[in-house]
Amino acid sequence: MSQPLAGLRIVAVEQYGAGPFGTQQLADLGAEVIKIENHKDGGDIGRHVGPYFFAPGDSHFYESLNRNKRSIGLDLKSADGRAVLEKLVAESDVVFNNLRGDLPAKLGLDYAALSQFNPAIACVHLSAYGRTGSRAAWPGYDYLMQAEAGYLSLTGEPGTPPSRFGLSIVDFMTGTTAALAILAGVVSARASGVGRDLDVSLFDVALGNLNYVAEWYLNGGVTVERTSRSSHPSLTPSQLYTTSDGWIFVMCNKEKFFEVLCGLIERPEWATDPRYATFAARLENRPAFNADLDAVLSTRTTADWMQLFEGRVPAAPVLDVQQALDNPFLAESKRIIDFQHPEHGPLPGIASSIRAGGVEHPDKAAPALGADTGAILATLGYTDDDVAALRTRGAVR
Repeated sequence: MSQPLAGLRIVAVEQYGAGPFGTQQLADLGAEVIKIENHKDGGDIGRHVGPYFFAPGDSHFYESLNRNKRSIGLDLKSADGRAVLEKLVAESDVVFNNLRGDLPAKLGLDYAALSQFNPAIACVHLSAYGRTGSRAAWPGYDYLMQAEAGYLSLTGEPGTPPSRFGLSIVDFMTGTTAALAILAGVVSARASGVGRDLDVSLFDVALGNLNYVAEWYLNGGVTVERTSRSSHPSLTPSQLYTTSDGWIFVMCNKEKFFEVLCGLIERPEWATDPRYATFAARLENRPAFNADLDAVLSTRTTADWMQLFEGRVPAAPVLDVQQALDNPFLAESKRIIDFQHPEHGPLPGIASSIRAGGVEHPDKAAPALGADTGAILATLGYTDDDVAALRTRGAVR
C-alpha cells in the first residue's frame, strides 16, 4: 500500500513553529513537502532556535518540526527565484505560507498571483491575525494569543499570577488546522479544477478553542475562572488528588465510572449518599467530597491505584516530561521512532499521531538547508549548467 498522501505536492514558504508543525503532519503521511528557505538569511529561523543543537544551523527545535520534508534554498525576491517558484506552482497542489498577514500579497503568494500558473492551486495562509483587518501587518506569537484569548486566566491555581499553558498549544493547534485547510483546498480543487485562498490564524484558533467556555459566556453570561487542582468547572471527580507518594488525576466524567470508583476504593455507600450520588450533588458538596476522596487515595501510592483502576476508572499518573517519554506504554506500538539523519545517524522522535494501516510512516530526519535544490530543479527541467548559473547569481543554494 502507498502512503495515504502519496502524490500530494505542497510548496511551503514556512518557518519557526506553527506552519512547519502543520506540514510535518502531512509529510508524515507521505505528502511531498518542498520547504522553500531564503538561504541568504540562514533559512528557516527555527534552525537557529537554541539552546540545543546537533550542529550549527541544525537545532533540536528545527528537527522536531521538519522531518520527511525536502529543502530548496531559494531567493523569492529575485527574478530567477520567482521563475523557479512559478514552475513549482505549475506542478504542485498547494502553496502554503505562515508569513505575516500582509506579506503573501506583497510576495505574490496568493491565488490572485499564482492562479495564472496553475488554476487549481490551493493557496493556504497561516498568519497571526489574518490577512485582512486592522491587525493584518501585526506580528504575533503563541503566548500572546494565549494571553488575549483568555487562556492565562484559566490556567494555574486560584490566587496566583496568570499562567500560560506549558506548551505552545496555539501554534500546534493552528498548524493542525492549517493541515486541515490544505486538505480541504485540495479536495475542492480536484473536484472543481479551481483553487482558492484559505486562511488560518493563530488568533482565530486560540479563540475557537474556548469552545464551550465561550458558549457559557455568550449565552449565559458565565465567566469561567481558575479552579483548584486543575478541576473541571462542573464535573466531580475530575481533578488532581493526592496519593501517598504524589498525585493522580481521576476523571469520572460519566456516572458509571463513579459507581465503579466507589466499589474499588471500598466506599460503595458513596454511590447512594445523597451528598455524592450525582454530578450535581458532588459539585454542590465539592470541598467535602474532595477531602473524603483525598483521604482515601492518600493511603496508597499512585502506582497502586493505577494498577487497581487499570482502565475501569479513567485515571492517570502525573508524570514529568522524562517520565512521560520513558513510559513503557510508548514502546508497545512504536510511539517513539528513529528518524534517519545523514550526518547524525538515527534521531529518536515522536511518531505521527495518525496511524495509517498497511504502511510504515517515512522516517527521514529534517533536511539540511538546500539539500534538495538540485534534485528539485532537475524535475523542473533545469540542467546542471542551469543550476550552476542560478547558484552563481545567488538565486538558489
